[in-house]
Amino acid sequence: MKVGLLQKEVSIPMLKSLTCSTLRHNEGGMSRERRLEVYDMMRCKAREYCNVRNEGRGLAMIGLTMLMRTGARSFRNESAVVGIFQRECGKVEGCNLTVAYAHNLTFCQQVKLMSLTDIVVSAHGAQLTNLFLMDKNSSVMEFFPKGWLKLAGVGQYVFHWFASWSGMKHEGAWRDPNGDDRPYPEDDRRCMSIYKNGRIGYNDTFFEEWARNVLMKVKTRKMEEALNKNTTSVLGGCACS
Repeated sequence: MKVGLLQKEVSIPMLKSLTCSTLRHNEGGMSRERRLEVYDMMRCKAREYCNVRNEGRGLAMIGLTMLMRTGARSFRNESAVVGIFQRECGKVEGCNLTVAYAHNLTFCQQVKLMSLTDIVVSAHGAQLTNLFLMDKNSSVMEFFPKGWLKLAGVGQYVFHWFASWSGMKHEGAWRDPNGDDRPYPEDDRRCMSIYKNGRIGYNDTFFEEWARNVLMKVKTRKMEEALNKNTTSVLGGCACS
């Protein structure tokens, strides 16, 4: 299911400023507890601003969202990758798959989409900045083109860190072993200009197993939450003060 075709963006300047500052300036030396409080506040205020309420979703539902890209770091065979996750989602009762392009969504559409997401599947890119809008303990699955591990530097781990800072679970990354031809040796830093704009292939067997494992982890977590009743019904688990 494709989500959203609107082009006009709604934004909250303060929210964007806080997010960018957090990512770029090491969070001001905050403790983990304080960081989680700040992300709770941003998540809550965004949902409140957009009037997003998820009381009716229920713990039995699992939202699996694929945030797609066009051009650089898009999937070479998007339909094949979507098909893999669609099949695995279909095997899990209550799983709902959404395929979306973040650049086609308004701010509030993005807030609503991510508030319904328990697992986000995405290539490395700016669209993953929205991951903190999911409920805490939600899962992130990240994908890279060839060459990033050797040449991209520490910045390639930013969403792994971001997931930890905001209370999410980064479920690892898949790095494509295949890529475009290059005019330099593989470890030459000039190759990064090619790798940066590379596209991502797929591994049917690996993706199936990875999706299956993450879905089972999320299902188990949500069942435990339902049994322990460790959730709130205010703004989809977000209680503003």
